[in-house]
Amino acid sequence: MNLNIDAVKDMTYDAIVIGSGVSGGWAAKELTEKGLRVLMLERGRPLEHVTGYTEAMKAPWEMPENVRLGDLAAKYSQTPLGSALTVPTYWMPGQETSYRQDKPFRWLRPSIVGGKSIMWGRQSYRFSDIDFEANAKEGIGVDWPIRYKDIAPWYSYVEKIAGVSGEKLGLPQLPDSEFLPPMDMYLVEKEVRKRIEKNFPGRIMTIGRTANLSVAQKVHVESGRTACQYRNQCIRGCPYGGYFSTQSCTLPPAVKTGRLTLRPHSVVTEIIYDAQKQRASGVRIIDAETLENREYFAKIVFVCASAMASTALLMNSVSDRFPNGMGNDSGQLGHNLMDHHFRIGATGQWEGGQDRYYYGRRANGIYIPRYRNIGVDKREYLRGFGYQGGGGRQGWQHQVAELSFGPSLKEELTKPGLWHMGLTGFGEQLPEFKNRMYLDKSKPDKWGMPMLAFDAEIGENEKKMRVDMMNDAQEMLEKAGLINVKPYDQGSVLGQAVHEMGTARMGRDPKTSVLNGNNQIHAVKNVFVTDGACMTSSACVNPSLTYMALSARAADFAVRELKARRV
Repeated sequence: MNLNIDAVKDMTYDAIVIGSGVSGGWAAKELTEKGLRVLMLERGRPLEHVTGYTEAMKAPWEMPENVRLGDLAAKYSQTPLGSALTVPTYWMPGQETSYRQDKPFRWLRPSIVGGKSIMWGRQSYRFSDIDFEANAKEGIGVDWPIRYKDIAPWYSYVEKIAGVSGEKLGLPQLPDSEFLPPMDMYLVEKEVRKRIEKNFPGRIMTIGRTANLSVAQKVHVESGRTACQYRNQCIRGCPYGGYFSTQSCTLPPAVKTGRLTLRPHSVVTEIIYDAQKQRASGVRIIDAETLENREYFAKIVFVCASAMASTALLMNSVSDRFPNGMGNDSGQLGHNLMDHHFRIGATGQWEGGQDRYYYGRRANGIYIPRYRNIGVDKREYLRGFGYQGGGGRQGWQHQVAELSFGPSLKEELTKPGLWHMGLTGFGEQLPEFKNRMYLDKSKPDKWGMPMLAFDAEIGENEKKMRVDMMNDAQEMLEKAGLINVKPYDQGSVLGQAVHEMGTARMGRDPKTSVLNGNNQIHAVKNVFVTDGACMTSSACVNPSLTYMALSARAADFAVRELKARRV
């Protein structure tokens, strides 16, 4: 067999990072800064920081897609219309992200360098020991192989670099972060907070903990970032670097090392397994533009393509050793799919404060941390939920149903309406083996890879929880003195919250889990999975901050193991 040694050498790196989103960005930053030559593979197109955000500074009437809503909805059928309307080219068109649904499911896939770090909601909360210990105490799923003390230093590390603004509360169920100064609440929010805390001891309303820079620190300025401009156009991309994204935060230091190679338009189809060494040797890709097949080689591989895509890649990486997918000795690969269930809560109006308004467009809302099944509170369901939401004054829209016209209507349109307030619950979903994703090999996608199929739904535990999620929201707003309080339940389908987790869970036992406590595949020690696929339970808080901490922690471990020649 003849080998082009120079060609193989050109295709060889110390590490390969698959995916450039929240997890992939952190992996690339940490590995390059620790001295490794890294190849980052991204299936989407390039997106340059600042200059690439072509819609960031446009007024609503300047947006090119505003006149073609029907066509847009059809083309980007798998994407939230609001996101597609803002910058449709950030997302994969529906035909490229098609999948099969045995039960209703939404899989939202970006198609850009930076992934969902460009469009994420930026809410950043730590898991607590209540979350890490719940499975073991309740006999659900498997025990997390880590505890809060194992990840707490890494939370602090990534928070200082990413920048998280918020308020310290000292709650055991929601550990405090390394905070920048909190954003201010609006008048109605402050009033509702006081009244909720008076009427419901143990329930706290705080400003959202968000990865927007309320004040830029030295570490942020050195990366070219500045404070949040209160434009609330984050979903378009921020040329100021006012919030955490791969482009603003983790790519710049990685590029600065001179050890990062970024290759967009790279659809990774398989992780190559070396049976003799019992290690992964590299990856195979399809160039999305030329359709050329290529191979790249590395000592370690970080799989950070998103929960669904990472697990699909492992499932597609078959060999004599792993006929059912790489690392699938336990049979758990693809199972225990979780998301948060939401789209439920209440809204109301407040008649006070008519002489007051607010300024700016705060890119943040309020948060009510979990209070159910904490301490002496015991419910007929397990786990709990928190609320996100916010208040403000109605704008000109409150007049659209009026029958007035002419000068009187124009005069009324200049006056703000009542203050309003809304609470939306985000509930934890339990891990269940029956909730799964799998490959439909009878239907290949445009790259020749098997189509993904989803067979997952919320369970009875979540349905019982939703009763409290709606009723509690209504009760709190009514006790806070709001009028016209209206509860709602719009239903929640997995994938809609865009917090997909599980399918390649961490655990202590290789017989019941895919990854160990360092995010390594149990049987393939040089492959690490640090995105949502690794999660053992979902908690009820937004998970991206945990992905950041786990990715930085795993990268530190991987480099130490590589230097010790144990991977």
